[in-house]
Amino acid sequence: MAALVSSTLPRGAIAAASLLACRRPPLPGSLWGRRFPAVSFPALQLHTASGAMRASQEDFERAKVQVKHLKEDPGNEVKLKLYALFKQATEGQCTSPKPGMLDFVNKAKWDAWNALGSLPKDTARQNYVDLVASLVSSQSLNQEKTSASDKKSEYENLVVTREGNITQILLNRPTKKNAINVKMYNEIMLALEAAGKDDSSLTVITGNGDYYSSGNDLTEFMSVQPNEIEKKIQDASVLLRKFVDHFIDFPKPLVAVVNGSAVGISVTLLALFDLVYATDKATFHTPFTELGQSPEACSSYTFPKIMGPVKAAEMLIFGRKLTAQEACARGLVTEVFPDSTFQKEVWTRLKAYSQLPPKTMMVSKQLIRSFEKETLHRINVEECAVLRERWVSEDCLNALVNFMNRKSKL
Repeated sequence: MAALVSSTLPRGAIAAASLLACRRPPLPGSLWGRRFPAVSFPALQLHTASGAMRASQEDFERAKVQVKHLKEDPGNEVKLKLYALFKQATEGQCTSPKPGMLDFVNKAKWDAWNALGSLPKDTARQNYVDLVASLVSSQSLNQEKTSASDKKSEYENLVVTREGNITQILLNRPTKKNAINVKMYNEIMLALEAAGKDDSSLTVITGNGDYYSSGNDLTEFMSVQPNEIEKKIQDASVLLRKFVDHFIDFPKPLVAVVNGSAVGISVTLLALFDLVYATDKATFHTPFTELGQSPEACSSYTFPKIMGPVKAAEMLIFGRKLTAQEACARGLVTEVFPDSTFQKEVWTRLKAYSQLPPKTMMVSKQLIRSFEKETLHRINVEECAVLRERWVSEDCLNALVNFMNRKSKL
């Protein structure tokens, strides 16, 4: 887990790019003192002009005002682009000294600006104006699509619904590939607590969009100041342990409907579910070593138990990405369905299961789990302790810096 681990901009950049001008109150542990869900604009190229005409200074000033009045946070990647383009448009090529490796935020901003090279000021100004125009247009469209029911939801990153005897928890950050941030961790725990107490027979977790979940939101790790690292790591370890405990202790049959690619903790948790159904387009990836980290969610115990130590090592140590068919053959997935009929077939099956006597299903699950529950809790504690050490290791720090560098160049 790497999602849990602010810096101020120059006054001119704050006034112009309005990187701190947001309507919601700041949350701890986020870039520049805020949490910003990332948004990608692949069509915007920072090194090319948008057309023959150049944006005037008046257009540039108007764009700065528009940024101040955005009602939604544009995301870390876009904010880095705004910062870089503003600096390039007003000061030209980056000549400032490179910040230290542990100064994640300022290093990310420096890298974003430096990546523009010798891009002319007028081209940077044009790209800044174009980017702001895209943000304004996109947010206007999103606001039109927001329904009253969405606004009343008690969850920011989930959609929890009830159909018959089935409670569904939908991971709902599709623009972030359902990456799990601190807020989402807490919301999932709350949703599981509520589902465990309601009168439904089954609880289903699935994802909205093309991804089941891309794992932890690593951008949150990059926002931590050096003097806050120790506390953030301790908080992250406690949160992770509590989160996994909720899956170990969940009293009812728990089903994963894996609608797309799964990465990191969204994969390791699957061994704690009672059924795992996957589309044939799904993939399963645990790139822990690549990120300087170690297994979590009891996978150091459950994976060798399910698929044998050699196959488990291939995934957990060497980061082998599995297809849905391979994951099924190894026992991590219960059954794979064609993507074209995935939802229909899975929900037909689940609706039939939901008619079984609920109390009997609950008693049976708890009986099966009781023989190893104490072991799972112990392993969860041990894995979290190892991760605390990994999060301050050179391997992990280098991996996170490389990750942020890649993100800033997108």
